[in-house]
Amino acid sequence: MHPENHLVKRIGWLRAAILGANDGIVSTASLIVGVAAASSSTSEVLVAGIAGLVAGAMSMAAGEYVSVSSQSDTEQADLARERAELASQPDFERDELAQIYMQRGLDPKLAYEVADQLMAKDALGAHARDELGMSEVTAARPIQAAITSAATFATGAALPLLTALLLPHSILILGVSVASLFFLALLGAIGAQAGGANIGKATVRVTFWGAIAMALTAGIGAVFGTAV
Repeated sequence: MHPENHLVKRIGWLRAAILGANDGIVSTASLIVGVAAASSSTSEVLVAGIAGLVAGAMSMAAGEYVSVSSQSDTEQADLARERAELASQPDFERDELAQIYMQRGLDPKLAYEVADQLMAKDALGAHARDELGMSEVTAARPIQAAITSAATFATGAALPLLTALLLPHSILILGVSVASLFFLALLGAIGAQAGGANIGKATVRVTFWGAIAMALTAGIGAVFGTAV
């Protein structure tokens, strides 16, 4: 026997974590850079950054909870419908499951034997997995997603905010921009490592779009002279 460690089980919390941390770094750094480009006061920059951190974390938590709850509601509705169909027309559901296995390469006799055995053990589970594509690993978890997103957003947002706190105003825009790009590159590498993906590709992707966001925000702040 050999140990297996499939990374798909991390999908639920990893997606929320990367989204939260990335949004925290990009939005807060962009806010700081935009305000700094429009203002000469470091205190205004810090107030804007702190407000962005708090508001963003709460927004991420609420948004993730609502969106993932909608996914969960849809999953539960499909399961309820499938449960009712199993009770009212079991023969049709048996044929439906066997057809799925035949399409995957089993001969008709074996497909029906597999369908019978799986339905005898857990009919709803078999249909949820093979007909609806649902599993315990990928099931929606609203609370987990909300907490993960809020926590990682706050952590990500704290990085450019701390950088702004430590730098003099004269180099604040450049310093926060460079530091934030470094944080984004690090986040891309960590996320890729956790998900078993290509580290270089993920790092470049995250850093590129972060740079675009900060450049646009700084440009707007400089042109209009207002905080954005």
